[in-house]
Amino acid sequence: MTVFPLIILGFLLLFLLGAGLLEFQFHQRAIATIPLRIHVNGTRGKSSVTRLIAAGLRAGGLRTFAKTTGTAPRVIDMDGKDRIIHRLRLPSIGEQVRLMSFFSKEKPDAMVMECMAVQPQYQWIAEHQMIQSHIGVITNTRPDHLEEMGPTEEDVAFSLCNTIPEKGSFITGEVEKYSILKNVADSLDTSCKLSDESTITEDELNGFTYLEHPQNVAVALDVCNVVGIERNIALKGMQNVQPDLGALVVWKCGFGDKTISFVNGMAANDPVSTLQIWKFIIDRYPAEGGTCILLNSREDRPVRTRQMIELTLEHIKPDHFIVRGNKVSALLDRLHHHSPMTQFHTIGLDKPTQQTINMLDRLPNDSLVYAIGNQVGAGQEILNQLNRVRVNG
Repeated sequence: MTVFPLIILGFLLLFLLGAGLLEFQFHQRAIATIPLRIHVNGTRGKSSVTRLIAAGLRAGGLRTFAKTTGTAPRVIDMDGKDRIIHRLRLPSIGEQVRLMSFFSKEKPDAMVMECMAVQPQYQWIAEHQMIQSHIGVITNTRPDHLEEMGPTEEDVAFSLCNTIPEKGSFITGEVEKYSILKNVADSLDTSCKLSDESTITEDELNGFTYLEHPQNVAVALDVCNVVGIERNIALKGMQNVQPDLGALVVWKCGFGDKTISFVNGMAANDPVSTLQIWKFIIDRYPAEGGTCILLNSREDRPVRTRQMIELTLEHIKPDHFIVRGNKVSALLDRLHHHSPMTQFHTIGLDKPTQQTINMLDRLPNDSLVYAIGNQVGAGQEILNQLNRVRVNG
């Protein structure tokens, strides 16, 4: 009586093994038709760098597809146009296999893929089994996703190294953990280059329609250089790129007879990136009306909320600090001595987002507002409401 079920189970196992081998062979044939494959990983800036590289390659005459997984997942076609990815289920790295099969049918010269895996083992699979890139990129290594890749910053760096290709080229903008990345690249017989953001001039950055980080541009240009595309040609293509939805764009928002400058930095979830962006924008947008940090927190992220409050009061020290969050008053009072001139404004998470807009309305003319924290939910609602009062298009 027990033999028959075992026979069925054996046939089922053989069928699944055969199907898996067949799918693997189909995938190998698909990637063999894509002459240049580039895999972009890192803590911050992956989507932007993916777009920049693809734009530079297209400007150099290569038929290039790209795929990002940033604020909103997108396929960027050979004309540089965004195609929305409609998901009927939760995202998984198997999505990359299906897209590569699609790309291969279009016979491209190059493909640029943003890594969508977080777990170290899945990052390894994404590179060494799925993409098998010729050029690997790690934008930077920051203290984020510590639950999956941590607990230390060194662990994060080693985890991201799972996408460094074997016997290929590797470009990175990471300075502090560069020795870790280089040692792994050397062990894989892969050439390694550290990009230098000082090679990007202010005039070149001003050529972009949004606020782009010089390190992102430097990394993308180094990738294009490896491919053989002249710097001026690649840069021109990058300056015409359609930015990611999470890109830094300064909005001028009108409130009656006054305006404020608003910068959305909510896509940068870790303190290091948040502070880096602040230093980047404050040098370019001095505000006569003063500065304001708008923190949109989430109740299920208390550690991140504490980190952002500490960052704001210990390092940024704004004139105004608007916090959407619960049970934050005690922490604000305890840290107030770091920035005694900062005025606090708190709003409960259960309050309508219009109250946040009203607080922005009370700021002095020509104030600079930097939004940090989380964009999901109320954060997006705030952006939608501010978009209605934009005066710069």
